[in-house]
Amino acid sequence: MPANDALSFLMAWTVAPFRVGSVTPSSSSLAALMTRDIGPETGPVLELGPGTGPFTRALLSRGVKEEDLTLIESDPDFAALLMRRFPAARIFEMDAVGLRHLSLFHRPAIGAAVSGLPFRLISPRRTFAILEGVFANLRPGGALYQFTLGRRCPFDQSLLDRLDLGVTRVGHTFRNFPPATVYRIARLKTSGTYDWRFA
Repeated sequence: MPANDALSFLMAWTVAPFRVGSVTPSSSSLAALMTRDIGPETGPVLELGPGTGPFTRALLSRGVKEEDLTLIESDPDFAALLMRRFPAARIFEMDAVGLRHLSLFHRPAIGAAVSGLPFRLISPRRTFAILEGVFANLRPGGALYQFTLGRRCPFDQSLLDRLDLGVTRVGHTFRNFPPATVYRIARLKTSGTYDWRFA
């Protein structure tokens, strides 16, 4: 991780701690855990709150094409940094709540979503809106990968039930500050098949 990334993250946290959620960027160990089930066969990938791009770099190292990445970042400084680092990716400087009003593709085509958002600090109403937007863009069988700084899933069961979502624990890493747990969130019922290549 570049040293200036840690400084940029700390400065962003100082200005807006509830939006950034952590004083340091995610470690390479957490990035590997978050992206281990994703590869070039996944197709387009959505990333929420990429910050300085540790998960983005991990996705690229796993063979995901840069042009298959859509990054949603609300911090203008981070968004500008991402545009310089990943010029072939689609980058939207916006709040992830707006996803449900944004048609990323003319039909659901995202194979996976990766989130660095601090959902423990986001209200249930906003969380519902974000998840609704994510799963409106995920094709059948697609999943959201979310980490939390702890061992409990950051989404309440009542909210998951409303959206018909199930949770699977992917793993835990102590090689992150603080230690983190990764979860896979997917629809409980999927119907039909969909080829993202024709989206």
